[in-house]
Amino acid sequence: MAAPTAFGSDLAFDRQAFREVLRLYLSQGVHGLLINGTTGEWFAQSPSERREVADVAVQEVAGRVPVVIGCTSFTPAETIGLAAHARDIGAAGAASTPPPYAHPTDDEVVAFFETVTEAVEIPWMVYNWPRGTAVDLQVSTCVRLAQLGGVAALKDSTADELKSAETCEAVAGSVRFFGRFIHRRGMALAREFGGDGNIDGGGLGAPFAAPYFEALWREDLEAARELGAAYTRLASQLITADYSGRFASPTAQLKAAMNLLGQPGGRVRPPLANVDDPATLAAIGAALQAGGLRPAAGEAPA
Repeated sequence: MAAPTAFGSDLAFDRQAFREVLRLYLSQGVHGLLINGTTGEWFAQSPSERREVADVAVQEVAGRVPVVIGCTSFTPAETIGLAAHARDIGAAGAASTPPPYAHPTDDEVVAFFETVTEAVEIPWMVYNWPRGTAVDLQVSTCVRLAQLGGVAALKDSTADELKSAETCEAVAGSVRFFGRFIHRRGMALAREFGGDGNIDGGGLGAPFAAPYFEALWREDLEAARELGAAYTRLASQLITADYSGRFASPTAQLKAAMNLLGQPGGRVRPPLANVDDPATLAAIGAALQAGGLRPAAGEAPA
């Protein structure tokens, strides 16, 4: 599960609220945490802040589940520095997209991951995030990346589900594969090819997603179908097929939803904009209710 980074009303990093976020997800039974990914607003933090957030996460979780640190940046050198810090504090792994904005070729993507994985000995997760990088890794490129010695996992957040299925088939058994598995098609894909999980952005669906995979792993397919349908109902209320939010940018929408649920969502930092409009908050609250979650007392939409 990809965790948001808690920022207070002054937009400073709120250590205590972030610890509460992590405790919430642990109480919901998540099987692992991704810190400082897209949902964690890595792009709105300084390098020193990113290290501080990683420190707090690893200390708070204390080995109860694996903690992977997002190390995406614009240069190999910065990614290497962040990953070295993640290794030194005892994180389970480091994750990175291809460098955003640069729009690298397939060969340049492979060269980037060769450089960073050889520089820092830690399990690496390659993150295919076309919405954030303008590069959608091809199946053949993912196969090449899976063959790198330091790559342990692939997080595939493409909107092209057929290509994602082909990628899963191509790399299954070589690396761990995380994609869209929480629906009946995903059940069939995971059972046939061995997909490993879903890294949800923000964990609103964790009460459905965590037990879904547990049911799938124990071959309780009836329970998995029911939980998958519940997760899909919630996700479809908030997120479109291309991972954009229905009411605001995804992370701003997530934090607004968390606040409505009485969770420590906090604020987003620029360039994102907080959701403060009462009508939009009411619409998000109604979507949560339609998806099976109830806003906290006193926070129900008008």
